[in-house]
Amino acid sequence: MSDENAPVEPDIMEPTLWRKNGWTARVIRSDDDGWAVEIHKAGISEPALISPWVMGRDKKNPKPFDGPAFATFVKTASEVLDRSATQRDQALKKKLAIAWGGKWFDVTLEQVPDEYEPSAVLTAVDDAGQLVGKQRVAANFKFNRDVANAWVQGGFKEV
Repeated sequence: MSDENAPVEPDIMEPTLWRKNGWTARVIRSDDDGWAVEIHKAGISEPALISPWVMGRDKKNPKPFDGPAFATFVKTASEVLDRSATQRDQALKKKLAIAWGGKWFDVTLEQVPDEYEPSAVLTAVDDAGQLVGKQRVAANFKFNRDVANAWVQGGFKEV
């Protein structure tokens, strides 16, 4: 990700290259003899978005960039990055609501990605928002309603 102490790059507003507020948009040649815009966010090596771009009036060169186009591309690229982060988070976290003893418990299994020792953390929070159970489990821990029910009903003991 980006480094807060990294020097701020100067704004650029050229016909085929714009850089402002940590975003860079560059017009590139696309595979089909057309043009595309590649949008990068500072600190991220891969482009956040590559989108078609229109030809200029001469039907040979790309149309020059402008402020509204740049703002639209940045907004779209931001949304793409946000959706990607949400999907990544959802893939790492599973949650079930369990009722037991007149209370509700949110039982969550969250994967802890680690190249050498992947694992997961099983937690339970009661309906008052208090953490009532927490346990480290194997990364391949089978998490389903039956397992979550048994853990809650067993008093959050080792599974």
